[in-house]
Amino acid sequence: MEEDSNHWHKGGGYLVLLVVAIFLFFGWRIGLADKGVVETDGEETAVSSPISSQQNPDGATAFSSDQAPLYDFSTGDLPVFNDTGLAPQPNPHTYEGKLPHHEFETYTVERGDTPGTIAEQFGIAVETLLGGNARLSQETTLLQPGDVLIILPIDAVLHEVQPGDTLESVSEQYDIPVEDIIAYTDNNLEFPYRLYPETNIMVPGAKREVVIWQPPTVSSSGGSGLGGGIAPKIVGTGTFQFPVNNRNFTQFYWYGHPAIDIALGEGNAVFASDTGTVTYAGWNTWGYGNLIVINHGNGYDTIYAHLSGINVVPGQIVYKGNVIGYTGNTGNSSGPHIHFEIRIGGNPDDPCWYLGCG
Repeated sequence: MEEDSNHWHKGGGYLVLLVVAIFLFFGWRIGLADKGVVETDGEETAVSSPISSQQNPDGATAFSSDQAPLYDFSTGDLPVFNDTGLAPQPNPHTYEGKLPHHEFETYTVERGDTPGTIAEQFGIAVETLLGGNARLSQETTLLQPGDVLIILPIDAVLHEVQPGDTLESVSEQYDIPVEDIIAYTDNNLEFPYRLYPETNIMVPGAKREVVIWQPPTVSSSGGSGLGGGIAPKIVGTGTFQFPVNNRNFTQFYWYGHPAIDIALGEGNAVFASDTGTVTYAGWNTWGYGNLIVINHGNGYDTIYAHLSGINVVPGQIVYKGNVIGYTGNTGNSSGPHIHFEIRIGGNPDDPCWYLGCG
């Protein structure tokens, strides 16, 4: 019995040694594989492999390779693939489109010029002259000798791009289709159609909006200085006479010029076109020079601009035909003339409807 027990202990020892040998053998093979070495016909061969790995936050090993990764026996984790073969290459360059490129003819204003004569000289509409020169949107008589004007080749508006402008917002502003703006070659608009502040684009077929100066609001609170807040003290007749004894018209009423201009030398008498109350008398910074506004107490106002002298004060009652001032060339003016407006409810109306300019 004792002899059988000795045999059993000896056999168990051999079994333990065998198990240890097996583990050592496989551990050696796994180590070689991890180092990129395989055994072929009894020789160890180094193998170049594109396998790379990195540790993920959850502890698993992530592989990036064109080949299947080896199994990690040491942790028992399944291999994690991270194939970026289809990912786009990074582009460090920001898109930059072409800037608009325009070449325009220009004209330097001379004494006696009007928007109408300039437009006729170049064979364009007066609206086109306004479209190329934003400054004239205040009032097209605001010309002075030496001013340089842009002459557009087509009926359009030369729009100065502001921060935040888009092709769609410009299209909506002028009520012109986006396609028409893109089609104008010199705008250099290509997809994705970006606009760049401080550049100018042409908007074919558009008309520039005109900003009209408004006289002081009339109220019952009284006023001082040039006028403002002065309530009308008298009601006019409702009929109007010419403000000067001359019919030399240099410009008529149109949307960009809400008045008539009559040329004559400086110092000629200017008459009140109808009875009313003077609500403004003095220098106007808008470009009208010396200016008089009369409120006629019936919804009408008359405006007399570019005067050389003023013969009334705010709050004064004047009667139809009274001398209120003298013709001149003050403010933004290219020659001596009277700029005369009739407004109803604050909106300009054509004076020729009331005066008969024919």
